[in-house]
Amino acid sequence: MTEAELAARRDRMVRRTIAGRDVRSEAVIRAMQTVPRHRFMPPGTWELAYSDQPVPIGLGQTISQPYIVARMTELADVGPGSRVLDVGTGSGYQAAVLAELGCDVWSVEIVEALGLRAREALDATGYGRVHTRIGDGYRGWPDAAPFDAIVVAAAPDHLPLPLIGQLRDGGRMVLPVGTAWDQELRVVTRTGDTHAIEPVCAVAFVPMTGEAQAARG
Repeated sequence: MTEAELAARRDRMVRRTIAGRDVRSEAVIRAMQTVPRHRFMPPGTWELAYSDQPVPIGLGQTISQPYIVARMTELADVGPGSRVLDVGTGSGYQAAVLAELGCDVWSVEIVEALGLRAREALDATGYGRVHTRIGDGYRGWPDAAPFDAIVVAAAPDHLPLPLIGQLRDGGRMVLPVGTAWDQELRVVTRTGDTHAIEPVCAVAFVPMTGEAQAARG
């Protein structure tokens, strides 16, 4: 399949399943039309790159459904110059979408092999300015805090307080919370020493591992 054919599929997917649903941000729609999702997937899966579904990328992980990436990005309410923490680099796709919006992105991945592969994909697609490291996303990236937004691509079963503490006053965290079969996408907005929680919709993400998993007992 040629790059032109893949680009045509990408444009069709965005028009039908992202702009055609409830994503209204023109900047997010343009970013989704620009970032080549297939370049963040194993070559043998490129036929599925522009179907609106999660796709396995190995090591028990998936690349998220494009609609969910777009929705979470819109909910984060970020733009050029925003400082954003991406928890769970995975394939690197979400980090690339945020970088395409002009955000300064810090991305943490707990699985070393995935993080290294994502680093290569980000460099190869022109998003080399994204900061990446291997580590436990539950603890975030304290040295780079505070962040305007945090986007989390794995589900803890409770709100991770270390991440809330790394939001600036008024900052927003978008994350799934819950167990394997009962997860809810939420927006957490920090106001001083308190935070407000807005439920969004039911979702299905891989569980957050590391310290978040240990906290579940």
